[in-house]
Amino acid sequence: MEAVSASSMCLLLFLVLSLSLHFSHCSVSYDKKALIINGYRRILISGSIHYPRSSPDMWEGLIQKAKDGGLDAVDTYVFWDLHEPSPGNYNFEGRNDLVRFIKLVQKAGLYLNLRIGPYVCAEWNLGGFPVWLKYVPGISFRTDNEPFKMAMQKFTQKIVQMMKNENLFQSQGGPIILSQIENEYGLESRNFGGAGYSYMNWAAKMAVGLDTGVPWLMCKEDDAPDPVINTCNGFYCDYFSPNKPYKPTIWTEAWTGWFEDFGGPIHHRPVEDLAFAVARFIQKGGSFINYYMYHGGTNFGRTAGGPFITTSYDYDAPIDEYGLLRQPKYDHLKDFHKAIKLSEQALVDSDPIVTNLGNYEQAHVFSSKSGHCAAFLSNYHWDTSARVTFNKMHYDLPPWSISILPDCKNVVFNTATVRSKTSSAHMLPTNVQLRSWESFNEDITSNEVDARITVVGLMEQLNVTRDTSDYLWYMTSVLISPTESFLHGGRWPDLTVNSAGHVLHVFINGQLLGSSFGTPENRKSTFTKSVNLHAGINSIALLSAAVGLPNIGHRFETWSTGVLGPVVLHGLDHGTKDLSWQKWSYKIGMKGEAMELSSPAKANSVDWLKGSAVARKQQPLTWYKVIIFT
Repeated sequence: MEAVSASSMCLLLFLVLSLSLHFSHCSVSYDKKALIINGYRRILISGSIHYPRSSPDMWEGLIQKAKDGGLDAVDTYVFWDLHEPSPGNYNFEGRNDLVRFIKLVQKAGLYLNLRIGPYVCAEWNLGGFPVWLKYVPGISFRTDNEPFKMAMQKFTQKIVQMMKNENLFQSQGGPIILSQIENEYGLESRNFGGAGYSYMNWAAKMAVGLDTGVPWLMCKEDDAPDPVINTCNGFYCDYFSPNKPYKPTIWTEAWTGWFEDFGGPIHHRPVEDLAFAVARFIQKGGSFINYYMYHGGTNFGRTAGGPFITTSYDYDAPIDEYGLLRQPKYDHLKDFHKAIKLSEQALVDSDPIVTNLGNYEQAHVFSSKSGHCAAFLSNYHWDTSARVTFNKMHYDLPPWSISILPDCKNVVFNTATVRSKTSSAHMLPTNVQLRSWESFNEDITSNEVDARITVVGLMEQLNVTRDTSDYLWYMTSVLISPTESFLHGGRWPDLTVNSAGHVLHVFINGQLLGSSFGTPENRKSTFTKSVNLHAGINSIALLSAAVGLPNIGHRFETWSTGVLGPVVLHGLDHGTKDLSWQKWSYKIGMKGEAMELSSPAKANSVDWLKGSAVARKQQPLTWYKVIIFT
C-alpha cells in the first residue's frame, strides 16, 4: 500500500467519521514503548535540517532527500535571534520563513519535531538568543529570573500561536508531533542550584500550558517533570532510560559527525559506527531517533557561534553542506531504515528477550503475541569477528556490528557491512568567465576622525557594538619625549595588549605591528612586541574582531569580548606607562561594511584597484572582488 502523509490520514479519518456525525482530531500520545500517533505505536527515524542553514530554494529538495533516505520526520530548532532582531520586531521572511519550511515538510508527508528552545546552543551566535536580550535590565539567562522568563515566555507563545494559526500541530491535522522546551539544561540546572530547578519546572509547566496537543521534550534534563519527556543527546545513547517507566525512550541528537572550528580538524564519523550505535539504541527499547545533523548546511552571515565556529556546518551529515548525498553514509542508513521498518511491528508490540551467544555476543529477540518476530544479533568485540548459533542456525558477525533479522531467520542488514560506494567530489574545469580581481583598501588613518565615542578607559566590545559588527577600533595616542634613550640607539620599548578575545590587530602610526589570536580553548590572548615609536605624538589603533559569540557555558551572556587591558608600554626611561586609563576613541566596524561592499548592488559605489595594481598594493584590511559570468 502506498504511504500517505500524516495530514492526509487525518483528513481521511475525519471524512469517514463525519458520515456518522462524529468528529475526531489527529492525536499524539505515548506509553513506555513509543509515541502513539492516531492510535498506533511508531518507531520513528528523524533528521535535523535547520531552515536558516540552507536557502529556501534548497528546502524542498533537502526534505525529499530525507524522505527518500527513509526518514519519518524532520527536526529543527527555532532561532530567536533571527526572528526577533529587536524587541517586538519580527522577521519570518526568506531564510527565516519557518511556516513555509514546516509546510514543505508536511507536503512531503513527514512529521516534524519543533525544538523551540528558545535557547538552542547549535554552535549558533549567542546560542540563538538575540543580543538585545542581554541588555534587558536585571536579566540573567536560563534561571529563575523574571525578566528572562517574561521574554522567553513571550517568544515561545509567539511561535506556538503561529503554528496554531496555520494548523500545524498534529492535533490540528498538521505535521508537528513533538515540541521541545529549553535545551540540554541538566548541567546548567546543577550550576544554578535551586534557582535552576525552579526555572526548569516553570519552563515545563509554561510549555504544557500552551495546549499544543502534542508531547513536549526536554533533552539532557533528567529531572524533566511529567508529562514532559526527558531525552538523550550523544554519540551513543543505549545506556539511557527516561526518568519514568511510562515514558518512551527518545534520542533527540544522534551525532552524525561534529562541527568544525577554525584551526581544528575536520571530523568524520564512520557510518558503520553510527548505524551500530542506533541499532544498539533500538534493541534496548529506543523508539525515536533523530540524526543531528542529517543536513548541516552553512552558517550564513554572522550566525556562527563558538567562538571560532566555521561558516561550514557540514557535520559529516548524510546530506552534505551543498545538498549532495554523502556516500556511503546516506545509502547505508537508508538500507538500515528499511530493516528497522520491516521489524517495526515486533519492536513496538514486545519487549526484548536477551540471550548471551558468547563472551561479546548477544541476541535481542522481539516476539509479539500477534506472531511478529524480529532479532538483533550483536557482536560487541572491537576487532574480532564471531560466528554464533541462533535458533539452530549459524550467523557470521563482523566486529562491532549488529545484524537485523526482521523474521528472526534471515539477515537483511548488518551495520558493519557497507554495500554502497563512496562518493567523492572532483573539481572540473568549466566555461565560466572570470574577470580579473579588484581590491579596495580600508583607510586606517581616517578612523580617528570618524570615531563616534571618546571616553576615559577601555570598553567591553559588545557593549559598544551591540553586535552590529564583528569589528571595533580602539584608538589612542602616546607622547614620546625626544630624550628617550631608545631614540638614541637604545632598545625599543615593548607594547603589551591583553585582549578578552577573539582576534587583535595592532597598528602603530597607521602601520600594522602584528596580531594575536585566541583559540577555541582560550578565547583570550596577549600581544607583546617591540615597537618603533618616534619623538612626538604616536597613534595606536587596536582592531578587535569577534569570531562568533559564545553559545554554551555557564552564564555565557556575561562573558567579555574585546580589549579590556591592560595596555602597557614597557622600557621607557621612566619605566612602564599604562595606557589603559587614558582617553580612548572608538569606531564600530569597517568602512567597507558601512558602504555595504558585500552587496552586489552597492559594490560599485567605490573605486576599486584593478589589474596589476592589486598585486602591487597589498596591505592589511583589503577587500577583494571578482565578477563571475556563468
